[in-house]
Parts: sequence; C-alpha cells; structure tokens
Amino acid sequence: MNTKPKKQWLAIAAVLIVTLVLGVFIVSGKKSSSGGDEHGHQEAETGEAHKDDDKHAEAEKPAKGPHGGKLLKSGAYAVEVTIFETGVEPQFRLYTYLGGKPIDPAQSQIQLNLLRLGQSPQAFTFRKEKDYLLGDAVVEEPHSFEIKVAATYAGKTHELGYGQVEARIAMSDDQLKSAGVELGVAGPAKIGTTLRLLGEVKYNSDRTVQIVPRLAGLVEQVLVSAGDTVLKGQVMAVLSSQVLADQRAELLAAQQRLSLARITYEREKKLWEEKITAEQDMLSARSAMQEAAIAVQSAQSKSASLGGAAASGSLARYELRSPIDGVVTEKRISLGEAVKEDSAVFTVSDLASVWVEAPVSVQDLGGVAVGQPTHVRANAFEATATSRVNYISALVGEQTRSAMVRTTLPNPKGLWRPGLPVTVEVLLEEKEVPVAVSVQAVQDLRDWKVVFGRYGESLEARPLELGRSDGRMVEVKGGLKAGDRYAATNSFVVKAELGKAGASHDH
Repeated sequence: MNTKPKKQWLAIAAVLIVTLVLGVFIVSGKKSSSGGDEHGHQEAETGEAHKDDDKHAEAEKPAKGPHGGKLLKSGAYAVEVTIFETGVEPQFRLYTYLGGKPIDPAQSQIQLNLLRLGQSPQAFTFRKEKDYLLGDAVVEEPHSFEIKVAATYAGKTHELGYGQVEARIAMSDDQLKSAGVELGVAGPAKIGTTLRLLGEVKYNSDRTVQIVPRLAGLVEQVLVSAGDTVLKGQVMAVLSSQVLADQRAELLAAQQRLSLARITYEREKKLWEEKITAEQDMLSARSAMQEAAIAVQSAQSKSASLGGAAASGSLARYELRSPIDGVVTEKRISLGEAVKEDSAVFTVSDLASVWVEAPVSVQDLGGVAVGQPTHVRANAFEATATSRVNYISALVGEQTRSAMVRTTLPNPKGLWRPGLPVTVEVLLEEKEVPVAVSVQAVQDLRDWKVVFGRYGESLEARPLELGRSDGRMVEVKGGLKAGDRYAATNSFVVKAELGKAGASHDH
C-alpha cells in the first residue's frame, strides 16, 4: 500500500482543523468584544454624541416645527417652541414629539428660562391646554433673548435651548461718539405736571401809551413813522393850534400885568414908608400884585397842560413829544390833517418787556395759580423763555368759557414780537419719580415708544410704559430700571442704523 497519499490527506486534514479552530476563536472574540461595547463603550459614545448634538443645536439655528416654531431636538425627543400672539398677548405654546410624532404634552414637565440683555432671567412654567403646553406669563417685546429649556420625559431630562435677536444692533463707543450719540443713565428725576396752552404775545399795557394832542390843530410836521424807536421827550409831530396861541397870549398878558403891579406896589410901599401916602394905598397895590401873580400861575398851568412854553416866535406851535422810551407801534396822523383834541395819533410801546396771554378753560382753571412757573415756546421759530404766571382774569368769557392767563417776558433783543403765536406750558406741580429718561431719547419703533439700552457693545430697543413728562424728562413706569444706560441724544441715529440692518420680528 502506498503511504504517500495517506500522508498528504493527513496534512490537508490538519490544516483544515487549525483553520476551523482559528475561525471559531476569531468569531468568539468578536462576539465578546461586541457584548462589552453594548454595556460600556456604547453608552460612552452615545453620551459624547449627545454632547456634540447639543453643541451643534446651540450653534445652528433650530429647524422649523409643524406649527412654525423652533423645533429643539434631543435624540428622538423634541420640543417645538412657538410664540402665539393672534388676538392675545404674546404667549409661549410648546408642542412635544417623540420619533417625529406628537405625544401627549402632559407627559412632559418643562421649565423654560428666558434671558435678556441687562435683565434677570425670567422663568416660565406650563400647563396643558388642548394639544400644547401654555406658558404662565406674557412674552414681552422685543423678542430678543436666549431660551433655556429643561424638559423631563419618561424619567429623562433634556437640556435644550436657542437664541434670537430683534431690535438689536452692535455699535462701538467710537461709532457712538462719531455719530454724536451720548449715553445717559436712567434714574430718579423731578418731573412737573404741565398744562399746555396756546397763546399770543401782546404789548405790555403797563408800558404802552397813546399820544393824544389834548387840543385841536393842523398838522405841520410828522417826524416819526411806525416802527421807529423814540426816546422820552423826543418830538414826534408839530401842530399849529389857535387855542394854544390864545392861551399863550393870555399868559404873556398876565405876565405883563404882574410886572406892572409889582412896580406899582414897590412905589406905593416906598411912599408909605416916607409917610407921603396912606397905608391903604400900599395895601391896595400889594393886593393887586398878588392877584396878578395868581393870574400868571393859572395861565402858566393851562399853557403847560396844553403844550408848554411857546417855541421861538410862534405862539401856535404845538409839539407832540413821546412820554417814554419805546417803539412807535401805530401812527394815525398825516401832514396837513386837522386833528381833534381827543384823537390818539400815535401809540408808543416799550418792547423791553411783553405780555404773553393764553386762554385757559374752566376745567383747567382750578389748577392754575399766580406764581406758577411757565415755559414759553415760539411756534414759528426756535425760541424759548421762562417766567411765572402774574395775572389770571377775574371773569370767565361768556362765549369762550375760559379765563385769561398772563405772564411777562423780558425782551431785550426784540425777539418776542406782539402778535406772535406761542405755546405756554404752565407747571402745575412737581413730583419726584424713581425712573426717568430724556424726552429726546424716546423714539417710535413699530407701535412702541422705545429707548435704546446700552449692553456691552450692543444697543437694543426697550419698549417703555411712560408716565408724566415736563417736556425735558419723562417718567418710565416699565421697561427700564434705574441705573440702566441708554442712548440719550441723537437716538434717531441708532434707529436709522437699526433700519439699515433690517432687524426682523423673529418668532
């Protein structure tokens, strides 16, 4: 029998057996390794994967959910965060999912924290409402914040979150400076309650005079016109008056009679002293002299009341002079005109001070008192002045049902012209408020009144609930707290930059 083939078969069999044993060992090793990963490494890898997912979720914008909200995922579990504001104040509505399918929201316990710039975190809790969870508070505008969600489902807590920006813009301090934007700090301020009235500048009647001739005459000269500035005692017009001529002639005659009576008295007195004449003659002469002196005084008084002493050689010349320094506001006289003794031919007013008068309704009259501060602003141009109420009319107009309030303004430059329409703000009372901002800082944004708060390198709109204002500062009842910085001047620049940036209303 040939032994060589037998040996070959034995060698082949040995190789097959070794190969089979190695294969079993390898397969057994793989199974053992696979079982160990399921209980150890697999969880570690899964944990690391979840961490990576969370990082990506925070870095990337959340997907859009079936209800149009932000879909926040943690493995198979997901929460859709929506802000619903149709017919209601903005509110959080949360929808829950597992494996992409809606689940009963009552099976999840969710705590949501809302973080805004410069504010403390706001916590929201939720209750089931139909197929969603409803937040317990209003989501105030603007909707610019970070959201942290802690959702517990089936014994496991999922940490989720996202952020969104609205009405916010980044501007460095250098950019603000170049734009002329100055920062202010919200805080306490004294703010007055004011009553706004529409008024008009008037002549100061205490410093306005009507020039009346006091006698009839013919106008020979007119030396000033309306608008001219005149000094006290300056001749404004010259009249020729026969009445004045007669009066002056009477004065001259009386003076002549007095001179003669004085000479007669001196002569009679000397003769009496020399015992040449009787005392009775001296006494009669003295009495006649005294009567002549009285007649002169009477004639002088009449002449002075009509126009004073006669000018050079003309008894009929009558000069109209200004009794005060001022401006000729009206002229009603012409050359050659015959004027009467009761005609007001000029009006002169001292415009160094003027009155401002404004009607106040009976409803507001009770709060107005003499001495209250006033702020007057011209309606036609930029001009302001401060004063105090110095007169309130005693009567109420039968037709207007209003009284008249008056204040006096100094007017050294003549800026406040009579007839100028003005706005008068009367400070009724003054009260200190805990938080106030500059009026010029407040801007209209959408349907809000806002200021732009400063947070780091960013400016963000803060909708405000405003209270009383005195035109300079305005009370803040909500939306900003004491100590917050804001754009106090040129805030319209920030608003314009925000518009250029295309800030959106993101939900």
